[in-house]
Amino acid sequence: MKVGIINVSGYAGSELARILHSHPEVELASVTGRSAAGKRLGEIYPHLERLDLTITPDLTGSLDVVFSALPHAASAERVGPLVEQGVNVIDLSADFRLKDLSVYEEWYKVEHPCPQYVEDAVYGLTELHRTEVAPASLVAVPGCYPTASILGLAPAMKAGIIEPDIIVDAKSGVSGAGRGKFPYSEVNESVMAYSLDGHRHMPEISQELDRLDGSADVALTFVPHLVPMTRGILASCYAPLKKAAFASGDVAKARVREVYNDFYSDESFVTVVDEPPMTKHTLGNNCCLVYPTVDTRAGRLVVISCLDNLIKGAAGQAVQNMNLMLGYPEDEGLRQLAIYP
Repeated sequence: MKVGIINVSGYAGSELARILHSHPEVELASVTGRSAAGKRLGEIYPHLERLDLTITPDLTGSLDVVFSALPHAASAERVGPLVEQGVNVIDLSADFRLKDLSVYEEWYKVEHPCPQYVEDAVYGLTELHRTEVAPASLVAVPGCYPTASILGLAPAMKAGIIEPDIIVDAKSGVSGAGRGKFPYSEVNESVMAYSLDGHRHMPEISQELDRLDGSADVALTFVPHLVPMTRGILASCYAPLKKAAFASGDVAKARVREVYNDFYSDESFVTVVDEPPMTKHTLGNNCCLVYPTVDTRAGRLVVISCLDNLIKGAAGQAVQNMNLMLGYPEDEGLRQLAIYP
């Protein structure tokens, strides 16, 4: 299968190129970039020199799958014609994640360029939407914060053991903001909360949690933080346990572990761990580590989840979607272990 990447010059695009290079079933045949058009990929990213590709302004040749790593709005404009041509498209932007167009336009401040494809697009969190992703021709890769947050809360929401009053306190490395946005001197030795009036990933998290429990109306407080590390996301998720769900605190702890272990028992890329994870445990791989526990004094679920924002939070998850769409093993090309320390 021949694949292409639109906007290979960003972090997510370059990670896609790196992962696809070692995928045994596909050939990376075309990569595009705007300011980098005409340059060798190795000039922009020396670690990708072996791919021997030239960045072009537009995709070239006949392609079976196209990944778009463009920003929102720009991405939908480019992938719309590809969908019309019958090309399988995996979009890493926010353009097809939200099903309510008015919500998309409220949070992203643009009119949707291709509203006709929103309904048919599949939200590509494979652990929740595997059967929908497999036959899809247009998949929206979830955001990095939503991936960590939703995977952290999904088992509890599905089991109906928590109240829908949810707090997510999340930290991200600076690569989540893209290339060149934060100079080292400004972010080193500093932690910053941002978007306290509402982050664009909030409606995405709420949408998916609401779908897990149709009777719930999620009230979400989401506070993201920028931390001085290159990559990784750690989400601390909190929600009150339903009073009728458990007889005691000790029973609650054991039952919550059982709920999470059962929910993720057959998943390749989500692991329920015995100790609170750290972002280094997921560096460079497609795994999300989840640690659920209970604050018995407050009667509150506490879940820590972490992942690599550029892999499970972007490029790796995109390849995971591609594997399902093309009928390959879901973990094909994604079996790398984390890099530690």
